[in-house]
Amino acid sequence: MSVSEEVKTTTATAEEWQPKILVFACQYCTYAGADLAGLSRLQYPPTTRVLRVPCSGRTNPQFVIRAFQKGIDGVLVAGCHPGDCHFSSGNYFARRRYLLMKRLMDFVGIDSRRFHVRWISGSEGPKFQQVVTEITEEIKALGPNRKLRDEDE
Repeated sequence: MSVSEEVKTTTATAEEWQPKILVFACQYCTYAGADLAGLSRLQYPPTTRVLRVPCSGRTNPQFVIRAFQKGIDGVLVAGCHPGDCHFSSGNYFARRRYLLMKRLMDFVGIDSRRFHVRWISGSEGPKFQQVVTEITEEIKALGPNRKLRDEDE
């Protein structure tokens, strides 16, 4: 089931609403950390969807905007710690790009607290679980994303 289909089929009242979080995870570090969290049986919110990308620096800001258009309530871009990037400088590009992205989000009216960038290595499964849980709680307090939604969604 695609994310947009999942968003369409969810008809939740205010009490049972759970935020949908999309994680763009670097395949060399954060994706391995998410895998470690799962293998260690650490519990994190089931409404979290992890999307593997080659590098956090390759995550286009348009992907983030499109996720919000499709009904995602919060986005996390996660990659290797600075200096540990498999592609040597990808996370430095990501850091610069997403500082500007937060400003753009404020400009267009999306609360920038819905967007996060974190550095999580492959050995930090508990940190992945903690970060995703914290972001979910923060987004839950903000409520559903109603900005930039596609009309037909």
